[in-house]
Amino acid sequence: MASIIQVAGKWRAQVRRKGVKAITKTFATKSAAQAWARRIEADVEAGTHRSASGRPLAELIDKYKELREGSGRPVRDDSNQYYMLRRLAVRLGEYDAVALDTERLLKWAQERKKEGAGPYTLNMELSLLGTVLRTMSSVLSLRLPDVVGEARPSLKHFHLIGGGGKRERRPEADELRRLFEYWKAHPEIGPPMQDIVSLAIVIGLRRGEFARIEWPGFDRERRMILVCDRKDPQHKSGNDQWVPLIGDAFGLLDKQPRRDGEPRIFPWNVGTISKYFTDACRELCIPDLHFHDCRHEAVSALLEAGWMPHEVALVSGHRSIAQLDRYANLRPDDIVNKVTPISKAKRSA
Repeated sequence: MASIIQVAGKWRAQVRRKGVKAITKTFATKSAAQAWARRIEADVEAGTHRSASGRPLAELIDKYKELREGSGRPVRDDSNQYYMLRRLAVRLGEYDAVALDTERLLKWAQERKKEGAGPYTLNMELSLLGTVLRTMSSVLSLRLPDVVGEARPSLKHFHLIGGGGKRERRPEADELRRLFEYWKAHPEIGPPMQDIVSLAIVIGLRRGEFARIEWPGFDRERRMILVCDRKDPQHKSGNDQWVPLIGDAFGLLDKQPRRDGEPRIFPWNVGTISKYFTDACRELCIPDLHFHDCRHEAVSALLEAGWMPHEVALVSGHRSIAQLDRYANLRPDDIVNKVTPISKAKRSA
C-alpha cells in the first residue's frame, strides 16, 4: 500500500516494494497523489516501471551545453537555442528525466500557450527537448524513454504544436513614427532603439546579428558590414557574410559611438533589445508587432522597389529563394501604380 501524507500544504506519495527503490513524488492535491500511486503500483506489479534516473532535466541541459561547447558547437547566448534551453530548464528542469510523461508535457505546453507561445514555437522547443534527451541518454548510458515521441500525438491533437504559418505582419508607417517618438522621449533607455529599428527595416538584420557586428567588420571604403555566423540550417558557425549598407544604413552605423576596449557596435544583450521593443509596443498599444517583423519589412520593401530576389538575398542573407519568399509580404496598394513593362512587339506596333 502506498504512503500518502501531507507535507507543507502538499501531498507526498511514496511507493515501496521489495526489490524496488522507494518511489516518491509530491502533488498539489491528495487525489492526484493517490492516482499517481495507483499507477506506479500497477507498473511495479507488471514489471514495467522504469526506475528514476536521478538526473533532473536541468542537469542534463547543462551537461548538453557543456558537450556542445567542448565539441566546437557552443550554444551561443544570442541564439534561439539558448533561450529555448533556458525556458525548458525553468519550466521542467526540476523533474527527473525519467519522470517526464505526456501529462507533464501537456501541462507545460498549456502554460507556454497562455504566455503567448504559438504551435510552431512549442514544436521547436519540444524538438530541442527530444534532442537533449536522446543525446544525453546515449552519452550517459541512461535508459530514458522517448517521452517526446509519446507526447507528440496528444499535443498535436490539442493544437498545441504545429507547423509555422507564413507571418504577414509588417510595421505600419504610423506605428514606426510612434515608436521613434517614444524612444526619443525616453533617453534613459540604453540601446539606441530608433537606430537599431531603422537599420532592421532597411537591411533586415536579426536581433542576434546586432549583437555580433563589430567595428573591425565595418568597411567604410566598400560600404559593407561583416555579419558573422549568420543563420543557416546547415552551417551557421562560420557562415560570415558581407552585407551592403544600402539606404541610410551606412550613416546609421557610422554615427554610433566608439567605446574603448569594446569592438561591438551595439554592446547590448539581444534580450535587452527585444525587451525595449516589446515594452514600447505594449506602452503604445501596438498589437502583435515583433522585432522580427522589421526583417519582413526590409525584404518586402526591397521587392516592392523592384529588386530581384537574388539581390535581396545578398542583403537579407537568405540561402534560398524559397526561404526568402516566406518574408515577402507584398501589399497590393504598393504596386498598383508600378510601371507595367511593355514588350518590344507591342511598342513597335
